[in-house]
Amino acid sequence: MALALMTAALQAAGRQGRFAYLTADEARRELAGIDQFETTAAMWVWTDKYVYRPGETLTARWTIRPHNDFFPYTIVAYRQNNQTGEKTFLPQATAEATDIFGNTVAQGFQITRLPSIEKEVLVQVPVPNELGMHTIVVQVRDFTGTRVVKSAYFKFGVVDGEVSVSGNIDSSTTWTNTKLYRIRGPVFVRNNAVLTIEPGTFVIGEPGSQPPSVLVITRSGRIIANGTRSRPIIMTSSQPFGQRKPGDWGGLILLGRATNNWPTGEGPIEGLVDSPDTRYGGTDDTHDCGTLRYVRVEFAGAELQPGSEVNGITWGSCGTRTISEYLQVTYGFDDAFEWFGGTNNAKYLVATYTRDDYFDGQIGWRGKVQHAVALVNADNGNRGIEMDNNETNHALRPLSAPQFYNVTFVGVGDRFTQSVDEGTGVAAIFLRRGSGGRYNNIVAYNWVTAGIDVRDTRTLENLDSRDLTMNGVILWDNGKSAGRANTLDDQVTPGTRPFVRGERGEARNIVVADPMLRRPFEYSDPDFRPRLGSPVFRANWVQPPDDGFFDQWAVWSGAFGDVNWTEEWTNFIQEEDLR
Repeated sequence: MALALMTAALQAAGRQGRFAYLTADEARRELAGIDQFETTAAMWVWTDKYVYRPGETLTARWTIRPHNDFFPYTIVAYRQNNQTGEKTFLPQATAEATDIFGNTVAQGFQITRLPSIEKEVLVQVPVPNELGMHTIVVQVRDFTGTRVVKSAYFKFGVVDGEVSVSGNIDSSTTWTNTKLYRIRGPVFVRNNAVLTIEPGTFVIGEPGSQPPSVLVITRSGRIIANGTRSRPIIMTSSQPFGQRKPGDWGGLILLGRATNNWPTGEGPIEGLVDSPDTRYGGTDDTHDCGTLRYVRVEFAGAELQPGSEVNGITWGSCGTRTISEYLQVTYGFDDAFEWFGGTNNAKYLVATYTRDDYFDGQIGWRGKVQHAVALVNADNGNRGIEMDNNETNHALRPLSAPQFYNVTFVGVGDRFTQSVDEGTGVAAIFLRRGSGGRYNNIVAYNWVTAGIDVRDTRTLENLDSRDLTMNGVILWDNGKSAGRANTLDDQVTPGTRPFVRGERGEARNIVVADPMLRRPFEYSDPDFRPRLGSPVFRANWVQPPDDGFFDQWAVWSGAFGDVNWTEEWTNFIQEEDLR
């Protein structure tokens, strides 16, 4: 009955003018001579919660903002069982493909213009007895119903029970996607134990526990969290949608035995009380802390001791055998990603709506990062990259000298408020305390006070020694809070000007130009890919080395060429857009 009512409601909405219907002949006439491959519209879909039991009712809502797209389309929605790939088309829950009005392929999909919809019910359906991760998918297709022009995705889980996890994990264990896992207090994986988390598993950090919940992989433990694009592993808050906030729980910490620049060779990780289980460091720069692949960490950053919060994902002296790729941290109260010493690398990182820094490193981190994006919204954050060598002694070695390639920073312009960390010097690239590194093929756009800020004596000396270099940075609209113009001098801080002008050190191809990104400020459905004619594709950007880690084919500046690698596994929806 509910399905029939939903179909009737969508059909009635069409008759009432919510959807502007067209015939196939009308669509062909409108599109004569036009290749319809893109849309300017924004769209997102979500359910009323993440995890269900079989038989519960799932309500899916959606928002569409056409942004002056008046082309004719067809619209298809379905639920996909990500374990089997089987699709159930909505709203009538059929195996046969239909559009959202219930028309089959044989009948012909209804052709319509995209309506303006805000937080309306798309469908209500019973949750099937099919355990594991599922996806609600909404596709905007061309008017023939063949080519997919745009898709929106939302992941949810179906489980048959919950598991409460607390204390220590001293023997190897597997968390499956048929259960919901609730972390209560600090949980330490140790004693040579391996924690394996299946693709599509939901892990809930319980807020309010004392101390707050946090998952720590100690030096004697390892994690295998090997998600997939269709079945990411999601670690998140237990609070209802619309009521979640940064710091609802702790986060994820990996500790290893690689080298750092603490004088003793080891130290306690930030945010936790010093103990054998919270220390990191050693002599093995290849140490394997485990695998994180297609993992999302949401609403983390709780304070476990006064004045010291946990980051979304933290690596402490992890080595080169550690795998970290396709990771998102969203709504963190402290930093999104932070590295303390070590040599581990990371690819395909997404940092969104974090209250402090987006990529932070210190204590002698020498890893590599490629394909990374940071997006700040009105909640505000701090720095895009904040890099220190060692806060107590800027000259310690090994030097913090990471290599960054293909990064995009999209800031919040002049909407500046005090962050949870330092409230001044809110630059996209902020280098201090004797740090070094290579920063190449980066877009820094719309950051609060500056695009680049290199400060203090020891860091500036690293320019002269070439321990700190840049090549291929596009700057645009940074420093609005200070009234800065789009000139090279104004896009950086005064002390950084000799560097970017080529008068000191090695800085090449530092360019002030509009990167012409497609839709960077549609926060719940951004598109960071460059438009036609963007300077991102100029021929003069440096090519990454072919060293076994970097993708040498990424010859553009910024995180994106023509392919949106964030599609399906990430979630950009702002919390206020769910209320």
